[in-house]
Amino acid sequence: MPEKALVIVPTYNEADNVPQIVPAILSQDPSIEVLIVDDGSPDGTGAVADGMAAADPRIHVIHRQGKLGLGTAYIAGFKWALARDYALIFEMDADFSHPPERLPDFLRAIKDADLVLGSRYLNGEVNVVNWPMSRLFLSYSANIYARGVTGLPIFDSTGGFKCFRRVVLESIDLDHVRSNGYAFQIEMSFRAWKKGFRIAEIPIVFFDRTRGHSKMSKKIVREAVWMVWRLRWWGVRRKV
Repeated sequence: MPEKALVIVPTYNEADNVPQIVPAILSQDPSIEVLIVDDGSPDGTGAVADGMAAADPRIHVIHRQGKLGLGTAYIAGFKWALARDYALIFEMDADFSHPPERLPDFLRAIKDADLVLGSRYLNGEVNVVNWPMSRLFLSYSANIYARGVTGLPIFDSTGGFKCFRRVVLESIDLDHVRSNGYAFQIEMSFRAWKKGFRIAEIPIVFFDRTRGHSKMSKKIVREAVWMVWRLRWWGVRRKV
């Protein structure tokens, strides 16, 4: 019997994307369900999600009051999943930057791993579509920087297309995860690695969004720059 899987999709002003991305996710495998974590989107994303959930028992929604950040949205989703019987928990963007058709590949890879990452930069290859060179350079350099500072042995530590085994999330004190932006991705992988879990990367092609607006900001970049040094310090002094 297939392991029950939950794909967590954080949203903020994704009313145009949600009606397309959720059916695309669900069509990949009958074992998959979707949890939309909406941060009080003023464009009505939450209402759209509620309508879809009312029509399909495989769709679930959490409403949060205001824009509270990517990391805390995933933490809320993880806690929701762990309170139920999901064996596999995914992170995935709402804007089609993560191709839903790769979900079956994650389900295959997780059979021999505890955490599977969708990598844009596996073995030095760059698989990103439509990004300006400045952002691509920033992202690629950030991953080299994070790997050098923390020792985390993965090529794409900032990517947000992931699949965790339940035991990984159960082993991490989610209330003590410190980061909230893209540094959150580094921190979660680092904590899993330090606990000895098996991490696998599979190649994906990352597509820049065609609807809505990017949530990247200077604050998110600054958080990532400093967080890797905090992780290095934590990793030396204690099990995370």
